[in-house]
Amino acid sequence: MSGPAVVAGRPVITVQCPVDGRDIGTVPDLSGDEVAALCAELREAQSQWEALGPGGRSVHLRRWLDWLLDNERRLLEMVQQETGKSWADASLEMSVAVDVINYFTGNAERFLADRRVKPAGAANAMRRLRVQVRPHQLVGLITPWNGPLAGPMMDVVGALVAGAAVVSKPSEVTPLTWTEVVRGWREEIGAPPVLAAATGGREAGVAVVDEVDMVMFTGSVRTGRSIAVRCAERLIPCSLELGGKDAMVVLADADLQRAAGAAVWGGMTNSGQACVGVERVYVEAPVYDEFVKLVTNRVTALRQGMDAPGSYASDIGAMVTPSQLDIVAEHVADAVSKGARILTGGRRTPGNGFAPTVLVDVDHTMRCMREETFGPTLAIMRVSGEDQAITLANDSEYGLSSSLWTRDNRRANRLSRRIEAGSVSINNALVATFQLPIPMGGWKNSGLGTRFGGAQGVLKYCRQQSVVEERLPLKSEPMWYPVVPARSRLMARAVRLLGAHDWRRRLGR
Repeated sequence: MSGPAVVAGRPVITVQCPVDGRDIGTVPDLSGDEVAALCAELREAQSQWEALGPGGRSVHLRRWLDWLLDNERRLLEMVQQETGKSWADASLEMSVAVDVINYFTGNAERFLADRRVKPAGAANAMRRLRVQVRPHQLVGLITPWNGPLAGPMMDVVGALVAGAAVVSKPSEVTPLTWTEVVRGWREEIGAPPVLAAATGGREAGVAVVDEVDMVMFTGSVRTGRSIAVRCAERLIPCSLELGGKDAMVVLADADLQRAAGAAVWGGMTNSGQACVGVERVYVEAPVYDEFVKLVTNRVTALRQGMDAPGSYASDIGAMVTPSQLDIVAEHVADAVSKGARILTGGRRTPGNGFAPTVLVDVDHTMRCMREETFGPTLAIMRVSGEDQAITLANDSEYGLSSSLWTRDNRRANRLSRRIEAGSVSINNALVATFQLPIPMGGWKNSGLGTRFGGAQGVLKYCRQQSVVEERLPLKSEPMWYPVVPARSRLMARAVRLLGAHDWRRRLGR
């Protein structure tokens, strides 16, 4: 939780630990004009950054990784303090940073290399074609509160590798970790000043969108729509990763022990505050009761709380914001009022927590099956077979991630083509969304564009530029002026002769 204040004559945001409400730090609450000035400084530094080339830029990113690892304990403590996470959940954020930096710097030269293209048509045979890329000069990165380190890292590395400058706006709820990570870039490793943190509330976010050349946003559907409209007005590209209501389909031939373990981890990790988390589960009737029992036993055994740094004594932590805690409680209450049963959990716990919860006897009239809950709940529904399961899985305005559980590989591959979601994990949960060589993106209201995707994770921050070069420059071209009738007729005959697919048309008969 956080709030605005004034310290030493300037507006600041005070950040509080969600577990006990104590103040843990402040960041500047930047005005629109201050964000604009920051963006101007970034633009001025960008050209020299681009001139370093992908290899030179990667050197600085790897130094940044060294600094992150040297300060790992301190940074993860900041993550834990401002989010209320368990130490295990907080630790996962550093692993994301390590993987993303190593992957994109390791492939930077190849991803950004000029692409040679074969000419099309006889008239172009003597030309060389290539596609080269240039970065958007300034990229705006706006991230939510559920992953203060991992969230920005998933996107900032690709933009920096591409050669763009980046102005990043962390959530005003959890800005401390990212502000410190950016300070490390600017003050500790000798990197060029092409990365900045624009801390603040709505005014700062609006200014970022108004000042940059491309926007990468992760957050709510409502805010994402507003950003998309503004980007359309400015004729700049945007990439949006929005909400999810991810479905898990468990068929009768699945490995139930593994599926139950995945459901609990996929639904409860980060206290359910993950856009790719499992929120609703559809289980074929013959194995429904056994699956529910396995899941309920595992959920009941979860240890909840913000444990001591390095102790790994808790499985999940608290909810980050009181408003999100309210949403979770409302979804559970709505389900119960419409006939659902709580098998475990279903209540608030001390320190802004909500007990890990299993709901059964659910249906699609309930908010827990229609709206993004973003909390530690699993709603499990009995289905008659695969057709009903897929129909219900697709009966959602969201389409971010999903999972399929069956021992039959052919069946899994067939059904994966019927699921309306950006990714499908077969016999695993969440895993497809964090594979750097393949795209991570949402369908329907879950977003626009993708992150990662191999080279696309860098090229999305670039503009394509086509270059055509003459192999043998002539004094004149056949189509240049003046028009010569005999030459024009000869060119027309040549087009027919080389382009038609039968001799009658080739000869013009």
